[in-house]
Amino acid sequence: MMNSDIILVRYGELSLKSTYVRNYFESTLIKNIKKALLQENIPHRITKERGRIYLSTTEIPKSCIILSKIFGIVSFSHVVQTTSDIEDMSIVALQLIKNILIKEKSFAIRSTRVGTHTFSSQQVAIQIGNDIVKATHANVDLTDPDVELFIEIRDKKSFLFTEKIKGVGGLPLGTQGKILVLVENPFSLLAAWYLMRRGCNVIIANTMKTNEESLHSFLTNWYADAEIISVDQKTKNFFNQLRTIASEKNCDALVTGHTFEESTCSLAAIAQLKKQSVIPVLTPLIAMTREELQQQCKKRGIPL
Repeated sequence: MMNSDIILVRYGELSLKSTYVRNYFESTLIKNIKKALLQENIPHRITKERGRIYLSTTEIPKSCIILSKIFGIVSFSHVVQTTSDIEDMSIVALQLIKNILIKEKSFAIRSTRVGTHTFSSQQVAIQIGNDIVKATHANVDLTDPDVELFIEIRDKKSFLFTEKIKGVGGLPLGTQGKILVLVENPFSLLAAWYLMRRGCNVIIANTMKTNEESLHSFLTNWYADAEIISVDQKTKNFFNQLRTIASEKNCDALVTGHTFEESTCSLAAIAQLKKQSVIPVLTPLIAMTREELQQQCKKRGIPL
């Protein structure tokens, strides 16, 4: 018995939280995953165990693309589920590895176990490793293998996979309050991204109509909702506009995309913002060079 329509999702930074906070973070992350999948019309079913989320879907490739853009996910893997019987695990292991492991390549088995069983993780690795050697004549290399086979045994089930796909990490979007982002250019969106990765919802204060297309593209790409409010940076009451928005929307901080590399005039604007603001002013890009900013924008799908 096996099921190959499953993605195992891992998330971090929650093990040190209290039970209440951990449950809140997990439920928020699951809600965000479901919302993104529904947005893309992906049929799915989600179940949860401590430290793991299991996504069942027939749309594995599309779902992997979506999961790579969900804040709070550390990594995920397309897995094959079977029982915790060693013979069943060995059959699945051979099926998984036969197409990628040849005689000239080396392999290693990384086995973990949760629950009560009649065997240890090491015994699983040894027995299944021996079966693979007999079938493929490949060498075992526990230090620097060409192929790694991961086996996660959880009570009566086991999950086997050969790849861990890196996620965006951070905290689930919506778990860490609300921030007001002053959007003057594409770099401002990168500043917003860093705070979103820390779990913050965003309110956008947009200074230019030409930013609107980039804004909508950015929010859609990262499966984030945000209210966009137009502000006039050239008026005398500009700072009053920001204070009013921050107060009405209960924002905890104001975020800008300013850096040290900008002109003296721009740095003076930071000082003025801090002077006029009644909430903290955050500048997460302050030490980045223009080259670093461009690289990060490209990596995050922010058009320049």
